[in-house]
Amino acid sequence: IPSNFIWLFARFRQVHRLLDMVVLHGGPCYVDLKFVLGLVPRELKMSNQDINKNPDKQARLGAVTRQTRETEISVEVNLDGVGVYDIETGIGFLDHMLEQLSRHSLIDLKVRASGDLHIDFHHTTEDSGYAIGEAISEALGERRGIRRYGYALVPMDETLTRVALDASNRPYLVWKVPISRPKLGDMDTELFQEWFKAFSQAAGLTLHVETIYGENNHHMIESCYKGLARSLRD
Repeated sequence: IPSNFIWLFARFRQVHRLLDMVVLHGGPCYVDLKFVLGLVPRELKMSNQDINKNPDKQARLGAVTRQTRETEISVEVNLDGVGVYDIETGIGFLDHMLEQLSRHSLIDLKVRASGDLHIDFHHTTEDSGYAIGEAISEALGERRGIRRYGYALVPMDETLTRVALDASNRPYLVWKVPISRPKLGDMDTELFQEWFKAFSQAAGLTLHVETIYGENNHHMIESCYKGLARSLRD
């Protein structure tokens, strides 16, 4: 088979996949010819911004300040961002997870938290989940015209985790993550379920998180946050 025929066939398959995206997303779609011809590398899965090309569309922003007797937390989100983050919770491992959430969802995220860390990490962890979830809910507004469902299957070395969500404003969490250690560094591993529960409640998400298999507890938790991120991005 001539090599130029193979090249044309590969490009035809790319165009076919792009047309599938038009059917899935609806609305006008403007395809960059240089991308179709392979002259400009881009991620094949285009965002809603790429598809709609509406310069007048305002970014979906949310800002929340949450203050209790134990914590004071401020959060800013941009759902139409690029994954820029600025996070300080006072808990190193939680900062790392929230950075992954921002980076892999492409949601710009700023978090400032201060709390009673001299007692334990419980209140700061849980309340940060509430605040971030509330900010995302605010940014979603009336939730009209969004794709309600998101799904991700995330491998991380020996671990495989799947996350599914429905942005239905009916909060519910199913958590099936078989953590085998009580702590990761200084952080109690039971607090991650508390974070996801608080987040799903405040964001109005039906959220299912399941680690199908895995051994390393760090990988299991990190794959949960990355799975959530990819589901939100979906």
